Amino acid sequence: QVQLVESGGGLVQAGGSLRVSCAASGRTFSSYYMGWFRQAPGKEREFVAVISPSGATTNYADSVKGRFTISRDNAKNTVYLQMTSLKPEDTAVYYCAARPRARTVVVPTTRYEYDDWGQGTQVTVSS
Repeated sequence: QVQLVESGGGLVQAGGSLRVSCAASGRTFSSYYMGWFRQAPGKEREFVAVISPSGATTNYADSVKGRFTISRDNAKNTVYLQMTSLKPEDTAVYYCAARPRARTVVVPTTRYEYDDWGQGTQVTVSS
């Protein structure tokens, strides 16, 4: 089990950039797949991006591909989501989530595959 704390959310104008971070507790961070999800009011929580334990593999939702970049620093137990060219429809609460590599066969891209979640950080993009 890993505890996750997101930070870095805020208000930004359309076309702007923002980086959110997720700090994880524990000494086994480097053995987890880390995902970012988001949930807008009245909508289901949706997949945004995932990164493998080593950082070698990433996967993105089509809606953010080319605009968002997921990365991780295993020495700092932190995963990042760099967001550029932000749009009003990117407004949501952003959550990070963790899934252990030992229980993973394919790269996890649905919320049902993740066990541990942070509390979320609000990102608001104004038009």
